[in-house]
Amino acid sequence: MKNGKQPEKGSSRILSLTVLFIALCGFSFYLGGMFCSERDKIEAKDVTSTSTKAVASPKEPTVSPLQIKSVSFPECGSELQDYTPCTDPKRWKRYGVHRLSFLERHCPPVYEKSECLIPPPDGYKPPIRWPKSRDQCWYKNVPYDWINKQKSNQHWLQKEGDKFHFPGGGTMFPRGVSHYVDQMQDLIPEMKDGTVRTAIDTGCGVASWGGDLLDRGILTISLAPRDNHEAQVQFALERGIPAILGIISTQRLPFPSNSFDMAHCSRCLIPWTEFGGIYLLEIHRIVRPGGFWVLSGPPVNYKRRWRGWNTTMEDQKSDYDKLQSLLTSMCFKKYAQKDDIAVWQKLSDKSCYDKIAKNMEAYPPKCDDSIEPDSAWYTPLRPCVVAPTSKVKNSGLGSIPKWPERLNVAPERISDVHGGSASGLKHDDGKWKNRVKHYKKVLPALGTDKIRNVMDMNTVYGGFAAALVKDPVWVMNVVSSYGANTLPVVFDRGLIGTYHDWCEAFSTYPRTYDLLHLDSLFTLESQRCEMKYVLLEMDRILRPGGYVIIRESSYFMDALTTLGKGMRWSCRREETEYAVESEKILVCQKKLWFSSNQTS
Repeated sequence: MKNGKQPEKGSSRILSLTVLFIALCGFSFYLGGMFCSERDKIEAKDVTSTSTKAVASPKEPTVSPLQIKSVSFPECGSELQDYTPCTDPKRWKRYGVHRLSFLERHCPPVYEKSECLIPPPDGYKPPIRWPKSRDQCWYKNVPYDWINKQKSNQHWLQKEGDKFHFPGGGTMFPRGVSHYVDQMQDLIPEMKDGTVRTAIDTGCGVASWGGDLLDRGILTISLAPRDNHEAQVQFALERGIPAILGIISTQRLPFPSNSFDMAHCSRCLIPWTEFGGIYLLEIHRIVRPGGFWVLSGPPVNYKRRWRGWNTTMEDQKSDYDKLQSLLTSMCFKKYAQKDDIAVWQKLSDKSCYDKIAKNMEAYPPKCDDSIEPDSAWYTPLRPCVVAPTSKVKNSGLGSIPKWPERLNVAPERISDVHGGSASGLKHDDGKWKNRVKHYKKVLPALGTDKIRNVMDMNTVYGGFAAALVKDPVWVMNVVSSYGANTLPVVFDRGLIGTYHDWCEAFSTYPRTYDLLHLDSLFTLESQRCEMKYVLLEMDRILRPGGYVIIRESSYFMDALTTLGKGMRWSCRREETEYAVESEKILVCQKKLWFSSNQTS
């Protein structure tokens, strides 16, 4: 009897395990649906939002909108009127001076974050509108005398009455920036025919080079740290020219590899040959194959210029030879030189990189395959050469279409994005054309000279920027450092952008953008970033009179409206183009107000 009952127990156990297994599989499937990836959320949202007018199922459970208590944020003191939280001079002493790393991003912890509204300077006026703003701005908006006194003899800028004027001068272009760029175009014909579209200017001064290139169809990010030149980036943005705070020091710049068609340094004082050429290696990483690096200033043209550089000809010749040797070792070739301007081109030829890989004693060595070339958010600089892959090589200058055709051609690197495809890009562009058409109805200022500096705070492929490409705006496309890596696609299309984490402050000055746009940012990031701090950061970087377009789940709308009111914004709720109940648009305008402790 005992032996006869044993199989029954085994069968019962097997049955129990089978039921348990099926239950676990079902539960894991349920969890998978709940905790889908951020990319999947974006893709699912994209498909539903561009379909025909959605009809909510009556069986769908209703979720009560998020509610928060009314709040009124106080004014910050006037000493914070130019506060840049992650590059705050008051905190520099906490960090090392090696390679000027104290000028990099060092954000305050949560318990040190300000919860107040930053006032504009006394006498602040609405900025001069583009294109006049390229040549002049109100002194009271950027009231810095140091840079005026130090650089007026080089014609960076000149104070006349209540305005700063920008005559287009610079240390290396005394005859004006337009003449300087004309010379450059003679050396690089690709700047004339749409081959070169995106550029980065390291140590940008007041961004006159980037400003001049806008008329030539080249979109430039002007880069400078917050340093003793006082507000170079703020001057650039006040003029309506793309710019961002940053420095090549110990960390990679917040851009993917093989992004820019050209990089430029005009006596930018970066010690290119020091520390094993690690700064040049970062330039090599972010310039696409076939792209150019342009240098004017020491040690170029040293035979003629050395006397004015407080050095000797021998020292300058040594620096030049070392520079040339380093560039050659990184697969740059000398492309052209005339007078003070020298140009090198990044090779796309695989054989050069193969030689580095085979030579175990080569310096710099080829980067190990485990080093992600696009990792660029608080990522240390690597003393190695990032070799282009075959896919990147096909995205090199000369391989991708010229501007403006490249805007609408799916880059090869879109296949690196989960679910990315040419049809998906076309679908995304069509969606954003419809959305922007609707935005212009609910915000008539969009597309006029009232809006110049625009930020898309969480883009995917740059579709919002692409839909605005014919308007008098430029768009900073921000891709989450925690999301899908779509920023290479943005750059391959001929647009510009940066990585960022919205739990932290953005790398810019207060009052630098006319329009901030975000699409489901809080749906995607509210579990990481507190809504209050994101909105306070938006208020910091938004100009008085500037606008916000928040496209978001209805769940967040009441809370967003409450916080907007607490920041003195004027907000109104609008329907989306498809008038779905689950998603709404909040359009807000920041009011111009002055500190109650105003001194004048």
